[in-house]
Amino acid sequence: MPGRSAGTAAWDARLSVPGSPVCAPDWLALREGADASARSPELVERLRAHLTAGARPGAPAVIRDLGCGTGSMGRWLAGRLPGPQRWILHDRDPGLLARAVAGLPGAAADGSPVTARTCEGDLTSLRAADLAGTSLVTASAVLDLLTAEEVDGLAAACVRAGCAALLTLTVIGCVEIAPADPLDVAFAAAFDSHQRRNTGGRRLLGPDAGAAAVDAFARRGVAVHSRPSPWSLGAERAELAQEWLRGWIGAACAQQPDLERHAGGYLRRRLDASSAGELRVVVGHVDVLALPGGAS
Repeated sequence: MPGRSAGTAAWDARLSVPGSPVCAPDWLALREGADASARSPELVERLRAHLTAGARPGAPAVIRDLGCGTGSMGRWLAGRLPGPQRWILHDRDPGLLARAVAGLPGAAADGSPVTARTCEGDLTSLRAADLAGTSLVTASAVLDLLTAEEVDGLAAACVRAGCAALLTLTVIGCVEIAPADPLDVAFAAAFDSHQRRNTGGRRLLGPDAGAAAVDAFARRGVAVHSRPSPWSLGAERAELAQEWLRGWIGAACAQQPDLERHAGGYLRRRLDASSAGELRVVVGHVDVLALPGGAS
């Protein structure tokens, strides 16, 4: 990921279009294992019970994966849910959609068939009518890239359509790095500000997105559950930790250019610690499950 040398405007532009760093295939592949380990199994159990209770014999559950990327959510979730499933994979990037549909498992937890098709477009344009017949809307690492209005609109569409929503891995603005460094706080604050930046006339929610989603669903009277889903990155995930650090520092410098003079030394200290097997990073996320119909 670029630092300030590319310019703040260029950074924002790269984060706002298909093919940006946050949805580059190599980055998505690198983080997939950590994502799978972090997501809340408790929420999946609640979701399983809800979908099983509402299942109609022979009818597949229709699952829409918003901002699907290369399909990591489908690869993780399809085999954890019972019964036939029809996945609809949404993304703006046709290349990512092709990867996602090719990589989706063919069988559910009980061996029932899983099928998929793709839908290219902007997920923020979805309305309740578009979700008619949908059993579940899911997304991973997407909410923090939306505005308050877009999160509220997504909740409204799901509630009006009567479908469940499982929204995972939303950052919460909590990063713990060991061993500690005096510059940790400054870089963390600048990164969080970058996550909440105005770009293209949109003010992103960043670390506030998870709480905004909980509130948006709760105000509409549906049962909402949230659980922490932190990344825990140590020596076994050193490559991911190092790449995350580069992007984290780059975004912080894009937001607060005076940090650039410290960035090189700070990154070197962190990479040296990682190479020595001493670096530990915990990146806080939250998973949110909303269930319609008074389900608990």
